[in-house]
Amino acid sequence: MRPRESLTSLVLTAPATLALVIFVFLPVAVVFLLAFTNYQIGAPGLGWVGLDNFEQLFGSRLGRNALLNTLTYVAIVIPASVGLGLLVALGLHALARSMPRLSDVLKAVYFLPVAATLVAMAVSWQMLLHPSLGLINTWSSALGLPAPLWLSDRGLVLYTLSAIGIWQSVGYNMVLFLAGLAAIPPALYDAAEVDGATGGWSRFWLVTWPMLGPTTLFVLVVTAASAFRVFETVATLTKGGPAFASDTIVYALYREGFVYFKAGYASAITVVFFLALLLLTALQVWVIERKVHYR
Repeated sequence: MRPRESLTSLVLTAPATLALVIFVFLPVAVVFLLAFTNYQIGAPGLGWVGLDNFEQLFGSRLGRNALLNTLTYVAIVIPASVGLGLLVALGLHALARSMPRLSDVLKAVYFLPVAATLVAMAVSWQMLLHPSLGLINTWSSALGLPAPLWLSDRGLVLYTLSAIGIWQSVGYNMVLFLAGLAAIPPALYDAAEVDGATGGWSRFWLVTWPMLGPTTLFVLVVTAASAFRVFETVATLTKGGPAFASDTIVYALYREGFVYFKAGYASAITVVFFLALLLLTALQVWVIERKVHYR
């Protein structure tokens, strides 16, 4: 490459590179450094505490509770939202051949939770789940079913939030799977039929599922990232309660950093959150990448 072309490339990439360094890499480096200090927002100074913040996170009951709640939430939301997203996409993809207008309407309905503001949707769920005035408990009582305290029962609240998280994620996963289904060449199904795969189940396992490998990997990574950073529904509906039963790692980060102003401890939580998400993503890629077929 000639010097003039090199200079042009440098001039074109320099602003984006500088912005990336200033607004991404530099803050990440600062957070990693603060994680080993006792810095509090507004304090005149700070002190080096080493691994004390991490020991507090893993050693305290509240810290372990937030981590366990987050892992439980992730373990429920990821498989359920990915599986339901795939089922909905398969159904709408088949429906589009015979009833395209109805398929388009259903796609919009399923995608509505993704397009809507999460806080507004959380408020709607708060009204629906109200113990005495909510529509869900009203219908349950009318049918003679129990009307539990969805957001006040310590043993139930985390599963309620997980159900809302699944509801929020299915529409987005559906759109991704629909794109993957549309990209599968019809000739592959014809070839599979010649080989004897005439049933829907055999066609799915021999053609559809292998060809959806790259899409499935992407959906898993995106869903995992979204599930790990759950915050809006917790902050709007429960604020980590009752008795920290729905406390998650991101809400704990917010509470420690922006309510109690413990920037050092909040930074340690951020580092753990980042490393856990990085590890889960790497594990997904490492395990599933081997079985993914790229065209």
